[in-house]
Amino acid sequence: MTLRGRWLGQRLRELREANGQTLEHVAEFMQRTNGTISRFENGVYPVRRPDMMAMLDLYGVNDPRQRDGLLKLGESAWQTGWWDGYADVSDEFIDFVWLEEVAAEHWLFDNTVLPGILQTGAYAEATIRTVEFDGSEQRIERGVELRLERQKLLDREQPPIIRTILDEAVLRRSVGSNTVMRDQLTHLVESAKLPTVKLRVLPFSAGIHESPTGAFQYYLMDDPYPDLVYAETPKGAVYIEEPDTERLAAGYDRLWEKSLSEKDSVEFISTLIEEPS
Repeated sequence: MTLRGRWLGQRLRELREANGQTLEHVAEFMQRTNGTISRFENGVYPVRRPDMMAMLDLYGVNDPRQRDGLLKLGESAWQTGWWDGYADVSDEFIDFVWLEEVAAEHWLFDNTVLPGILQTGAYAEATIRTVEFDGSEQRIERGVELRLERQKLLDREQPPIIRTILDEAVLRRSVGSNTVMRDQLTHLVESAKLPTVKLRVLPFSAGIHESPTGAFQYYLMDDPYPDLVYAETPKGAVYIEEPDTERLAAGYDRLWEKSLSEKDSVEFISTLIEEPS
């Protein structure tokens, strides 16, 4: 079950319940079994366009924008992309890669390692080797390959807006050799020159801040997708959807304001590059 398949099923269930329809009634109208309608709503079975249109008619969805958005969601729920070729790395992570691809804006806060889309190959390899300490060489190589492949979204004709806040600890934490770190910091300075990349450093002098529990990533989406927050935990990834994202969005804005300006942030990183090893 994909993330967007789950979204679609949730929307269909909400529409059915809002219209006071039972599974039995919908199944009879659609000439389907109850189990099929249930699988639609659980996001485990693809909904073909004729079925989607019939359900939208039954539920009285006549607003063109809402209708088109749901049809688009139905079509995208089961589409495949380049990221599906990396299911061997992690089935769960494929949803996140899709999310990166379709998001209009990425609001990133990191306090342990740099965001994947801004990592050099050497930094990515050192990080993955540490995290995947019990993984095979092939898994590590595929992980690095996927991380670098994700970065191609920055070179698209219309790339997303990237707002990234880096806790000072991320910049001072040694990953790999001194050369790896120096090259990585230089890459950050170069990345900050891109018109769609806005980078700020949250210095230690800012003191306690609004995300003491760690990193999170806020994704602003275009219709029909909801805004979404992604966070990693020892037990796996957590996705937080609207309206529960509102407080996190406010917290991100406060972190942004506490951070150094973009110009001062680049100067801060440049100073670290020049520090003796």
